[in-house]
Amino acid sequence: MDGGRVPVDDTADVVIVGGGAAGLSLAHQLSRTGSLAVTVVEPPPGPARPAERTWCYWDQGLGDFGEAVSASWSGLRVHGADGHPVTVDPAPLRYLMLRSAAFEQLVHSRLARSPRGRILRATAEAVRDVAHGAEVRCTTPDGRTLTLGARHVFDSRPPRTLPAARTRLLQHFRGWFVRTAGDRFDPAVADLMDFRVPQPRHGLAFGYVLPLAPDRALVEYTGFSRTPLTTAAYEEALGAYTRTTLRLGPLTVEAAEQGVIPMTDARFPRRVGRSVFRIGTAGGATRPATGYTFAAVQRQSRAIAASLLRDGRARVPPPHGRRALAMDAVLLRALDTGRIDGPDFFTGLFRSTPPHRLLRFLDGATTPWEDWGIGLRVPVGPMLGTAVELPFLRRRSHPAPAAAPRPEDSP
Repeated sequence: MDGGRVPVDDTADVVIVGGGAAGLSLAHQLSRTGSLAVTVVEPPPGPARPAERTWCYWDQGLGDFGEAVSASWSGLRVHGADGHPVTVDPAPLRYLMLRSAAFEQLVHSRLARSPRGRILRATAEAVRDVAHGAEVRCTTPDGRTLTLGARHVFDSRPPRTLPAARTRLLQHFRGWFVRTAGDRFDPAVADLMDFRVPQPRHGLAFGYVLPLAPDRALVEYTGFSRTPLTTAAYEEALGAYTRTTLRLGPLTVEAAEQGVIPMTDARFPRRVGRSVFRIGTAGGATRPATGYTFAAVQRQSRAIAASLLRDGRARVPPPHGRRALAMDAVLLRALDTGRIDGPDFFTGLFRSTPPHRLLRFLDGATTPWEDWGIGLRVPVGPMLGTAVELPFLRRRSHPAPAAAPRPEDSP
């Protein structure tokens, strides 16, 4: 794989490709001691740079990135399709929200204080193994080509093609940051799933409301299905949801965000060369049945950093346990085939499971005994039938979901 010898313009112990949640989280962990030279290759401003995003997760405190947390909630609520709400207190956990721009600014400032950490604004073109590590070929904003050498390269760029899978759904959404004319929101309670929206013929749909103040919130329309909607269709759904269901009255849309997350039982490779590794969504960090990624990225980043700092060896552990992935595969297939009713399934989990245990279950942190107890509260027949069917299904390749439009591309 070495090919022709290319002059190296710069070297580091670690090069991280991509400055999103996974890349910056790993850089943060590796640069804490200053013992490793770490370079993060980020696209310069322009079409290759992702639009600003929102990441949410639950934790007992504010954690490493408390300075960048823009909101948190002690109460979580799910509205069933029948209109009845379920409100839970997951103490000692809280639901936390990070905006990508604030997270990036925080980690960049910490890297700037690290004697051996740096950000390189460039577009990564190719990553390859070489005799004593790996190389990244990239192009700078002024058109120069640079070759970076490293002992290890961690690539967080989304794959162009998803690995073969038996089931592939998409979690797709569009959200409005709204300001209302009067106080319409309870800042202490986040609505994780509001199934009082019209349900599609295939898959499911729900509203998602994160209050930022009594008169401000992020309001999203989310679907789990095989294909995303058009921007116009999301806009129509959000308009109906805010007017008819939430009855927000006059409002101003201050910003919008849109995204697509793969929900698949594919097996994502974490090592793609002797010295080249995949991290983040590209390395399987997205939880298949929920789309949550940030917490798994933190676990993965801490483990990688501990291994490198301890003995210099790069180990990228699986972000989720086998048992959790097996349960997710069954759930995805049951949702995709329509054997279970998605709104009833998720609402039932919140109504019948202690909230702290449920959040640990969604994070893959429960014991087998706890999983068994939760499993008894779901539709046992359809889930067992699906579990029996899965080993006989063929895995098929799927294209990766299209990137979300940038704000300037959205109405």
